[in-house]
Amino acid sequence: MKNLVFLGALVLALGLIGYLYQQLSASEKALQLAEKRFADCEKVTFQLQNQLAPLQKKQTGGIPQ
Repeated sequence: MKNLVFLGALVLALGLIGYLYQQLSASEKALQLAEKRFADCEKVTFQLQNQLAPLQKKQTGGIPQ
């Protein structure tokens, strides 16, 4: 009986480890995707700022704000 309880606890622990590993893998993939999207947003923001700078200079007559 004692061995059966030990075996059950071991199986439960292994199942929990497997579940947590799966969750960690999914979280890592989601983090990589979020980092890629963030980098893409930074690139677009930089490009838009570069396009906006000349327009702002025209409106202010070259005076920095």
